[in-house]
Parts: sequence; structure tokens; C-alpha cells
Amino acid sequence: MSAAAPAAAEARSGPGAAASAQRETRRPRAVRAPAGRAAALRARLAAGGADAGMATAEYAIATVAAAGFAGLLLLILRSDEVRGLLLGIVRGALQV
Repeated sequence: MSAAAPAAAEARSGPGAAASAQRETRRPRAVRAPAGRAAALRARLAAGGADAGMATAEYAIATVAAAGFAGLLLLILRSDEVRGLLLGIVRGALQV
């Protein structure tokens, strides 16, 4: 045991040691919500309220994916081969 250990033990055994030990082990009291609010909270959690932020994340991922797909599609449609194919399809449709 080190020299500091007995001093620490002495410091804890002083007159306020019981109150100090009680403060260290005391847990905060639970705050109870009114019955109506508690039931509403349980119903919201049962209905998937815990995943409330997931919709926002899914929309963000879908938006980024859509922007990437739009950029790729724009790149493909600007090529001369695809432009010629589309022009041929439009001319064929207009000649009928």
C-alpha cells in the first residue's frame, strides 16, 4: 500500500464521511410523467418513434444518390452516339 492510501482512508473516515458516502451512492429519483403522457410516449415508441431520425438520413442518402445518377445520365446523354440515337428515334416517330 502506498503512503497516500492511509491518508485517503483517514480523509474518508472523518465526521462527514457518512454523508459523503451517502452522496456518492445516492441515485437521482426517477421523475414520473403523468399517466396520459406516459401512455402516449409508450404508444409513440411502439409505433416506431425511436426511428424518427432515420427518415431524414434515408432522404439524405436518396438525394445524394439521385444527384449522382442525374450527373451520370447527363454525361451519357451528352455523348455524340446517344445524341444520334435519340435524334434518329425522334425523326422516325415524326415521319409516321
